[in-house]
Amino acid sequence: MSKQTKLNIGLFGFGVVGESLWQVLQRNTSLNAKISKVCIKHADKVRNAPGELFTTDPDVVLNDASINVIVELIDDADAAYDIVTYALKNGKAVVSANKKMIATHLPELLAIQKEYQVPFLYEAACCASIPVIRNLEEYYDNDLLQGVSGIVNGSTNYILTKISEEGIDFPTALKQAQDKGFAESNPALDIEGTDAVNKLTILLIHAYGIVSQPERLTYSGIHHIADYDAQYAREKGYEIKLVAHAHKLDTGDVAAFVFPQFLKKTSSLFHVKNEYNGVIIESGLADKQFFNGKGAGGYPTASAVISDLSALRYNYKYEYKKLYNQHPATLTDDFYLRIYVSAIDGIEIPEVIFEQIEEWSGNESRSYVVGCIHFSRLVESSWWKAKGVSVILLPDAFVTLEQDKILQQEEVLIAD
Repeated sequence: MSKQTKLNIGLFGFGVVGESLWQVLQRNTSLNAKISKVCIKHADKVRNAPGELFTTDPDVVLNDASINVIVELIDDADAAYDIVTYALKNGKAVVSANKKMIATHLPELLAIQKEYQVPFLYEAACCASIPVIRNLEEYYDNDLLQGVSGIVNGSTNYILTKISEEGIDFPTALKQAQDKGFAESNPALDIEGTDAVNKLTILLIHAYGIVSQPERLTYSGIHHIADYDAQYAREKGYEIKLVAHAHKLDTGDVAAFVFPQFLKKTSSLFHVKNEYNGVIIESGLADKQFFNGKGAGGYPTASAVISDLSALRYNYKYEYKKLYNQHPATLTDDFYLRIYVSAIDGIEIPEVIFEQIEEWSGNESRSYVVGCIHFSRLVESSWWKAKGVSVILLPDAFVTLEQDKILQQEEVLIAD
């Protein structure tokens, strides 16, 4: 394609994002793009677009020779995979926002892209309006990237903001997120951390050339966070955020996981509120750079789709430089973290898992422990996944045992 080529789009899905994309393209004529046909699931649903635009037959869109771009915006990962692979194998460029489909089928999608040499872009699959994938692909296409961490799920951030700032309970905050259209059709994908780990899986290949799958990464969501934990955060002056981490260690290996984390006011992520996402990219030369933008909603996500469509006019495709042109990094569980663990009365927190314990307290209903743990202890166990147990990272999560001893000494001096 060239920038003069008209993008004749076949769209799958006309939900919040699909309709937003339609509205934007109706107003924006400079892109030289038009949605010619939309494949939907339910023909009887009333939609804000001409009826002749819609079909329930995928083949009508996929086999239309005049359509040169497929935009996939459905929430069925299996159906999305069939649509995307069929289109790519038949020479149609594809833009997708389906993080679950991409993360689950990453090896196969890489092989198809390599064989057919057709663009497959998916900026909208990670952080909506924040152009994190393109930055990792182009600006940070070197081995000086030290880390990527961030709030990558707008729904959980909205819920945690409401709990922190308005003092409402978890179910009420979740209901508000659903009413505003921020939560997935299945809210468990958000609150249990699945959506965030899907996005982290995608970011890993662009940041470090690591081809992984969501089930290979250790993660937790916010569904077990208790009022007790929120009170602890308020007493310490912390905010609780669900944070995805990918960090290169001194060994050259990469630590990657998703967990709730206590954050201090000095962290840029502390100030990311409501449905916004925030990403910190740490470079060996440029220190830390912070990206902030809406991570949920129709127009923010549509903005990323528009960006990908615009890039197609210049024949842009991901090169996966760190996978194909450099030596890919390796994931490791060999590192230490400072964590907070709380549990309801009746559930014993196993003391033996901690290398060092900094705090241990509680009351008749719930107790907590703060200490340093080797990450493999979490990977190899499941006790912390039980209902009534919450695991939250401390602000300075990555430590060596020696660093943890120093931190404990400093805290004792401050307390004195």
